[in-house]
Amino acid sequence: MRLILGTFAALVLAAPAIPAFAQAAPAVGMQIVDTAGAPVGTVTAIKGDNLQVKTDKHEALLPKSSFTVNKGKLLFGMTQAQLDSSIEASTAAAQASIVAGATVNGAAGTAIGKIESVESGKVTIALSSGKKIQVPSTALRGNADGTVTIGYTAEQIDALVNAAPAADSTSK
Repeated sequence: MRLILGTFAALVLAAPAIPAFAQAAPAVGMQIVDTAGAPVGTVTAIKGDNLQVKTDKHEALLPKSSFTVNKGKLLFGMTQAQLDSSIEASTAAAQASIVAGATVNGAAGTAIGKIESVESGKVTIALSSGKKIQVPSTALRGNADGTVTIGYTAEQIDALVNAAPAADSTSK
């Protein structure tokens, strides 16, 4: 799942504004429809200022500000096909940044190393410490700025690498 904030940050519905006190709050299970009333998806979770939306093909986090509550449903300014297409384009662009030479950041944003190689769904990362780790490409998320993020902090990566037994450390 990708956070698609940048793609939709400027998206605002043309529907007339409803005073905040008159609007029902978005809720899990709420149906999302386009401006013509056709189904777009369903809210599957609320995460801070974002809604996790499930379409017929994808799930994505979208800002609450992209929706307007109307008659117990959420209005959205894109059709289901447009949203699916936008999610696919965003995902493809993010995956394209998982290439040799890309900087890898930990979950807290600290650079931990660079991608050395990408082969058969496995990514080898040369860590700043000089050590290397190999992870499945699905463990990484490409970012719009060309960097890549892994779901561990730099400290967690160091602890994992330092706890792993050294290769060929058998005694003779």
